[in-house]
Amino acid sequence: MTEQRTGTNRFAPGTFARPSAPASLARMTVSQTRMELTLFLRNGEQLLVALVIPVAVLFALTAIEFGAVPQPRIDYAITAVLTLSVMGTAFTGQAIAVGFDRRYGALKRLGGTPLPPAVIITGKVLATLVLVAGQAVLLSAIAAALGWRPDPAGLVVGALMIALGSIAFSSMGLLLGGTLRAEIVLALANLIWFVLIGAAGLAIGVAALPDWLHDLLVVVPSYALTSALVTAIDGGVPAAAALVLVGWTAVCGGLAVRYFSFT
Repeated sequence: MTEQRTGTNRFAPGTFARPSAPASLARMTVSQTRMELTLFLRNGEQLLVALVIPVAVLFALTAIEFGAVPQPRIDYAITAVLTLSVMGTAFTGQAIAVGFDRRYGALKRLGGTPLPPAVIITGKVLATLVLVAGQAVLLSAIAAALGWRPDPAGLVVGALMIALGSIAFSSMGLLLGGTLRAEIVLALANLIWFVLIGAAGLAIGVAALPDWLHDLLVVVPSYALTSALVTAIDGGVPAAAALVLVGWTAVCGGLAVRYFSFT
């Protein structure tokens, strides 16, 4: 006994004769960036590191005297806090998210889609830049309410340094999260984050250091970004610190491209 077909074909003959054309790289990148932003905003822990802790540190550095931080303290506190927010989003949050995405197979499945690996990584970096820009605006507004009055030209140079630092720390996060086990990434990313916070504090004078030690510490990315922001806000051009951040981007980015694993 044969079963008779009771339905009719809703599609005209030949509708699926040719596969649909793939989306453009630009459209895929925009969609991937939007997805990364959505996932970040749903993560309470990352929002804590990205916003709540930097705001608390900003108030603490402004209200409490630390070491040899010059006056007005808000002018120097905001530079360290901006570095802290960049690290929390671009490095710590990025590394932990990538590490656990690999552990649970999310990146493996994403890598099996038509999305090129370059689009996946670019989407993560662009999402980081968008988030860091939002953090910088919010923290700058709070600092302005506390009496911060930066030079407009210094703000432009500072914004460029923040973008450069975001790319450098994002490269570090992708390298760490894309090569090690999730549990190791979780512990190591937080440990490195705390060490880098200390270097950022030294850049604004929370402890008195000899000049030769300051010259050595400039190779530390968080110290380089903080000192670059201090120089930019004071009206200077932080060429040496910018070169350090470019170097970290080149090294960590190159290693991430070579050794990044989706599994």
